[in-house]
Amino acid sequence: MFIKSGLNFIDLFAGAGGLSEGFIQAGFNPIAHVEMNEAAARTLETRAAYMFLKQRGGLKRYYRYERGEISREELFDKIPSEVTKTVINVEMSSKTIRGIFDRIDEILAEDNIEHVDVVVGGPPCQAYSLVGRAQSSHMIVPMNEDPRNELYKMYTRFLTQYQPKMFVFENVAGLKSANGGGTFKNLQAHLKRVGYEIECKEQNARDFGVLQNRRRIIIIGWRKDTDYSYPSFPKIHSNALVNDVLSDLPPVRHGGYAEEYLPFQQASAYVRKNKLRTKNDVLTHHVVRPNNDRDMEIYRRAIEAWNKGVRLKYTDLPDNLMTHKNKTAFLDRFKVVEGNQHFCHTVLAHLAKDGHYFIHPDIEQCRSISVREAARLQTFPDNYFFEGSRGQQFVQIGNAVPPMMAKKIAEAIKTQLVKM
Repeated sequence: MFIKSGLNFIDLFAGAGGLSEGFIQAGFNPIAHVEMNEAAARTLETRAAYMFLKQRGGLKRYYRYERGEISREELFDKIPSEVTKTVINVEMSSKTIRGIFDRIDEILAEDNIEHVDVVVGGPPCQAYSLVGRAQSSHMIVPMNEDPRNELYKMYTRFLTQYQPKMFVFENVAGLKSANGGGTFKNLQAHLKRVGYEIECKEQNARDFGVLQNRRRIIIIGWRKDTDYSYPSFPKIHSNALVNDVLSDLPPVRHGGYAEEYLPFQQASAYVRKNKLRTKNDVLTHHVVRPNNDRDMEIYRRAIEAWNKGVRLKYTDLPDNLMTHKNKTAFLDRFKVVEGNQHFCHTVLAHLAKDGHYFIHPDIEQCRSISVREAARLQTFPDNYFFEGSRGQQFVQIGNAVPPMMAKKIAEAIKTQLVKM
C-alpha cells in the first residue's frame, strides 16, 4: 500500500485504525484493513490518503481537505486507487469471508508479497463488556445469544488462511468472564487448534505512556513452528497530567467549535514529544455538543465538586435536576475528566450518546469534551481525520486501541520478527 517492503500486517475489525496506526508508526506496512462500518472505513481511506501524500511531500492537498477547501472527491482525484483498495468495507461472515480472501489475495499478488507477518484486531467488544452485560436484560437479543460472540471464529479463519508468524487479538477485560468464561475457553481452543501457541495478559494503556486508565485483554499468538513468545513491555509512566493533553486547544463553550489552535508554544512537552500535534497541523473536530440549562448546571456542580477532590454522585443532585428514576446504579453518570491527574478514566464509545461521563475539567468552559479532545486522550495525532457525523466519530475514537499503546506492542513484536 505504501512502501512495499519490510514487515506487513492485516487488520481485522479495524475500526478507525488505532492498531493500524501504531503498527504503521512502528514501521509495518498494511496489506488490508477489514471493517464493516462505512464511516470507519472512510476514515481508514482518508488516513491512507494522508500516508500516501506524506511519503510524496504532498500534504498541502490533505490540509486543504481538512480545512474544507476541497471535497473528498478532489482529495482522492490524484491518488491511485490501490491506496484505498486495501480498505475492505465488508461485514465478516461465513457468506462474505471467501470474497474477502479473494480481495486480499489480489493485493498480495499485485504487491508481490509472499507471506503475511502479523494479523491484528479484535471483534466488536460490546458483546463481552461488563457494562453491556449489565444492560443485557433490556436487549432484544440476550447477551449469551449475541452473534458477535462468535466473531472470533472469523479471526481464526484468517489465521488458517494466511498462517501469519504472529497475531495480536485485543478485547475488553470482560472477555474472560463472558458467558461464564465459556467464550474465552472456546476462543483459546480455536486459536490453538489452528496451529498457534498463545498467551493472554491484561494490559493497561497507562503503562504504555497513555494518560488513560484503559484495561484491555491482549492475546498474542505465534506459530508453533517458531520460537517467538509473548513480548515483555517495560512500563512507561509519563509525568504529564491529563490537562497537558488539552492545554493548547482553544477554549469553546457547549455547542461551539474552534478552527484555530492556540500558539504552538503552548503545546505541552507531552503533546510535542509524542507528536500529537506538529507545527503544520490543521485543527479539526474541535466541536462540542450543545447542552440544555439543566445539564449545564449539573456539569458546573460536578466540576466544583471535583475541584474540591470529591466525585459528584447522582444522588447528590437536588430533585429538580434529576431525570432518572434509578438512584441505586450508575451514580457516577456525571463524571469530570481528571485533568489534574496522571491519567483519566477510560474513553468510551458512549460519548456518541451523551457527554455526561466526560465533562471537561475547566469550569469556565463547562461542557463535555470535544471530538478532538477525545482523540487526543486516545493518542491519535491531530492530523488524523475522522469521517462521519460527530456521533460516528466519537464511536470510532472510543472503540479504538490507543495508537501509542499499539506502537509499543508493534515494536516489541518487530524485535522478535527481525531477529529470526
